[in-house]
Amino acid sequence: MSKAAPAKKPAAAAPPPGCTLDINDPQVQSAASYLGHRSRKELREKGPPRVLEPLKDVVPIEGSAAKLTCRISAFPDPFIRWSKDGKELRDGPKYRYVFEDPDVVALVVRGGELSINVTNPFGQCSDSARILVEVPAKVQKGPDNTKARKGTTVTLTAEIMGEPAPDVGWTKDGEDIEEDDRVFFEMGSTTTTLTIRRATPEDSGKYEVYVENSLGMDQSFARVDVA
Repeated sequence: MSKAAPAKKPAAAAPPPGCTLDINDPQVQSAASYLGHRSRKELREKGPPRVLEPLKDVVPIEGSAAKLTCRISAFPDPFIRWSKDGKELRDGPKYRYVFEDPDVVALVVRGGELSINVTNPFGQCSDSARILVEVPAKVQKGPDNTKARKGTTVTLTAEIMGEPAPDVGWTKDGEDIEEDDRVFFEMGSTTTTLTIRRATPEDSGKYEVYVENSLGMDQSFARVDVA
């Protein structure tokens, strides 16, 4: 006994003219992309730029580059200008502009005080930060050997550097110098000076200046002879 042939389903009714959309049509894809882009843009209110997350000071190790990052809000798209110590920086091998996403701009640079200026037709905003390079403590130039006459004033000066600013001390023949109104030392931004007033033969000896910070230490010696 043969099986009966299955009944055929009625064909779906064709849509009325003008109601079909081919999603593979390039014109359709282009229009959809444009409409999506336009809708996102229209959600952003036109106005002057604003700093959403400000620049922060950076402390890199000596010899390494630093990256400053700033999050901004601006529509229409702004013009970005970076400056270092008041001088505009050009994007290139020495200073590199970085755009991480539509609202984040960054600069890769070495040392100095940096500022950013953001401008569009509705206004501008700015921000600044410093790059504080950490440098090991160092005696760049030590004190000179000195010969002096009894009763005169002796000064020993050393040029120093370091970031953070180093601790500084002086010793005589390996013992820390106890300061008073006759023997004392002073600190400048890049120098330290030991002063010995009314020098006596007992002040003769080996003097050491030493500097130290969290990254390292250094020292230098000088001979003083008083006769």
